[in-house]
Formats: sequence, C-alpha cells, structure tokens
Amino acid sequence: MPEKADSPRTLSACAILSCAYFAAIGGFTPYAPLWYKEMGLSVFAIGLLVSLSSWTRLFAPYAWGALADRTGKRVQIIRWTALASFVAAIGFLLPTQFGTLVAATFLMFTFNAAIVPLTETVVAGQLTNASGGMDATRYGRVRVWGSVGFLASVVLAGWWFQLFGMQAFAGTTLVLLGLVVWTAWAVPVQAPAVHVHAAGPPIAEVMRRPEVRWFFASVFLTVLAHSALYVFFSLYLDSMGYGKQIVGLLWAVSVVVEIIWFAFLGRLLERGTLHYWLLAAALLSALRFGLTAGFGSSLVVLIAAQSLHAITFAAQHTACIALVSRYFPGRLRGRGQALYSVLGYGCSGVLGGLGGAWLVSHFGYPAVFWAASVAALGAAWCSWRSQQLEPKLG
Repeated sequence: MPEKADSPRTLSACAILSCAYFAAIGGFTPYAPLWYKEMGLSVFAIGLLVSLSSWTRLFAPYAWGALADRTGKRVQIIRWTALASFVAAIGFLLPTQFGTLVAATFLMFTFNAAIVPLTETVVAGQLTNASGGMDATRYGRVRVWGSVGFLASVVLAGWWFQLFGMQAFAGTTLVLLGLVVWTAWAVPVQAPAVHVHAAGPPIAEVMRRPEVRWFFASVFLTVLAHSALYVFFSLYLDSMGYGKQIVGLLWAVSVVVEIIWFAFLGRLLERGTLHYWLLAAALLSALRFGLTAGFGSSLVVLIAAQSLHAITFAAQHTACIALVSRYFPGRLRGRGQALYSVLGYGCSGVLGGLGGAWLVSHFGYPAVFWAASVAALGAAWCSWRSQQLEPKLG
C-alpha cells in the first residue's frame, strides 16, 4: 500500500519540486562546460569539473538514502540539503580559481544528490502497490514536470547567455537553486513509513541476486553512454560552429520528446516487459550516438538522433524506477533508489567524464560518441541477461 493516503497534495508538491530542480539542471549542465571554456580551462579540466557531480554520486545518494530510511525524515532531508546546495553555489561568485570551482561544485552536488532519489522515493511510496507494481502513468504525470522545467530552462538559458554572455552563469545558477529551496519547503512532511511486512531481506542479499546485478550493469552502461551527451555534447556542437541558441534547441528537442513520453505514453510500458524496454533503450542509444558521431555536421540528423531520447532516457528511466521499487520494497526503498543513482549515474559519470576527456584529447569529439555507441550495445546484452534470469516477472 502507499505510505500515505493524501497522494494528490504530495504528488503535486513533488511535481513542482521536480520542475524547479530540473530547471536548475537545465541551466547548469548544458552550459557549465561553455562557462569553463570561456575561463580558459583545458578540456581535461572541464571534464574533471563536469565529472564532479558523478564523483559525489559514488557516496552521497546512498548516505542520504540510508539516513532517510533509518530516520523516516525524507522530506526534511530534501529541504535542508536543497538549502545547503544553494549556500555551496555562492562559491561561484568568488574570484575565479580552479580550486574554488572544484570545491563549490563538489559541495553543491554532494548536497543536491539527496533531492532526486528521496523525491523519487516519496513518489514511489504513493504509487507502489502491495505486490510491488507501480502506476507508470501517474508516475509519468509527476516526472513530466521535471522535463518541463528542464526544457524551459535550457531554451531560455541559451537565449539568456547568447544575449548577456557566460558571465551571467553564476548568478543564474543561484537564482535557479533558490527556486529549488523554495519548492522543497512546499513538500508536505510525510508520516514515518509503516511497513506491514517484516524488514525484508538485507540489502546485500538483494544485490546478490543475479538478475539484480545484471540490471544494474545495464543501467551503468546505458548511463555511461549518455555521459557523452551530458559532458561533451555542448562542446562538440560548439566545435562544429553551432551557436548557443542551436545548442539550446538541440537539448530542447530531446526534452520535448521526453515530455511527450512522460505525459502521454507511459502506459505503453504495460506492453512487453520492463526488461524489454531497457533492451530497446540500449539498442536505440547505440543508434543515437552512432548518428551523433558520424553526422555531427547535419542539423537534421542531430535532431533525429535527439528525438530518440523519448526511449533512450524517458522510457528507460521509468522502467528502472519500477524495477527498483520491485527489487527494493518497503524500508529498503530509499537505499534502492540511492543505489540506482550510485551504480547508474555515479560510477558511469566518473568514467565517462574522465575517460571521455582522454578520448577527446587524443582522437577528437566524435570518438566519445562512438565509444558511447559501443557501451550501449553492452547495455543491451546486460538487459537481455537480466530478462533471462527473471522470466516470470519481466
């Protein structure tokens, strides 16, 4: 059963928070590499700075998730970590030094690493039934607002930075993080979760299940492939001579199709098994990044490749949240979502940022996207193996 009955108010507040959070990400992630470049930093230094968010995901989500599971104070942790993230970002206003940028970025992402996993935990608690199934359609109606926030931010930021230059980046980031703090305080405090069943299996026992290990391997490789997008796509476009507004447009295309999926197509997840959706996402990711690598000079091809984001991210993410809720029920849910962040987005982001920087330095930007295509093929194999080991549940 859901952890709390008053889901409409809670889900609405989580949707607004998701909108604000991903608006902040939309203003930061696509344009931070361009800000760093304008400061004169090397490609390797930029890759290191961009990878810091992934370094924090190696430990921060699980630490926050474990704390939330033990205390039951998920919303309170969301609120205070949002505020701490805002305070850390004030460091971007200090005189520009590489060490200052590293410290401010690392602390900012260490604190906001709590927001998404714990918000997803709150939402999943409202939508997951006693058998472990999740209402994917209602989940999509909440998560879509994150995509709306990202879309609005990435488009407006492209125009904003084209008009005022990248010197407006630090102040813009603080304004967006301030909105995250404000919306975090609007989420209703949840009653401590009361689980009908016993504590359930230890989390280590769940992780020893082969289908779970193969699932996380597929997530790792799919997100590793997408790290080429998150870290190097804007720089790749800039190297091809595209302006900031075109950069924003191409990011926006991916988010528009993501919104369409979350708002209208989530029910398609009921057709076929969840693992088959992971397999489709991985195969289409291989196609997407191969097109990006081979046809970067064609705006039409890039738009078509970005349109695949509806499956390579939106459908893949929805299937992952449903599977994590199934594998890690009840009081394991916070740590399960945290493991999804750590193993899926932390380890892969570190390897993708630093390894991708090495590839760019030696072989150029297209090499990163060719490597991403190969990683996605590996993800397809892992998804298939997980499906084979869980034939009845899918």
